[in-house]
Amino acid sequence: MNTVYVYVLDTLADWELGHVTSELNSGRFFKKDAEPISLRYVGYSKKPITTMGGLTIIPDHVVDDIVLDEKSTLLLPGANTWNDPNHRAMIEKARKLLAVGATVCAICGATTALANAGLLDNRPHTSNGPGFLELFAPEYRGQSLYIDCLSFADENLITAGSTGALLWAKQIIARMDVFEPEALDAWYRYFSTGDRQAFFQLMQVTGQ
Repeated sequence: MNTVYVYVLDTLADWELGHVTSELNSGRFFKKDAEPISLRYVGYSKKPITTMGGLTIIPDHVVDDIVLDEKSTLLLPGANTWNDPNHRAMIEKARKLLAVGATVCAICGATTALANAGLLDNRPHTSNGPGFLELFAPEYRGQSLYIDCLSFADENLITAGSTGALLWAKQIIARMDVFEPEALDAWYRYFSTGDRQAFFQLMQVTGQ
């Protein structure tokens, strides 16, 4: 079974997780032989957090519960509170996950936390635009590997800017291999363009 850990913290940017968590949790468009997924919400403690949209989330797990396994996936959402020292343990866990071949996915403000820890210094990555990481991550040294795009997948590291949540979701789903390629293309086309033909294609490919 694949395990997806979603790190939650105060001021979490709700919209950045919506597409990927809803599809991985519901499995509504999964291919027939897709491996089951366990979605787990993690905090630095089990205290409730409040998202940017005012939603309350109570974490199921703490950072120490994350299993260092190649089949683990970690989602790190944007937030305005990543510089809180409480989150350092999560970034160190992300370092260890990358080292064992697990997938780490960071978007928006979470990329600054990775950058400040040196995790983007030697790998292609993206964020909220050229100059953003230099501004908010003083220890960042990966400028030569910055890719100016919405979302970028470098094997088991997937990074995105705040406007790249949909493409980020697509790349994560592709990495996990739970959609048929044709279904994933139709899914992305429908949600990015509103093309009704893409919706009908998605229904047809998934047998709905």
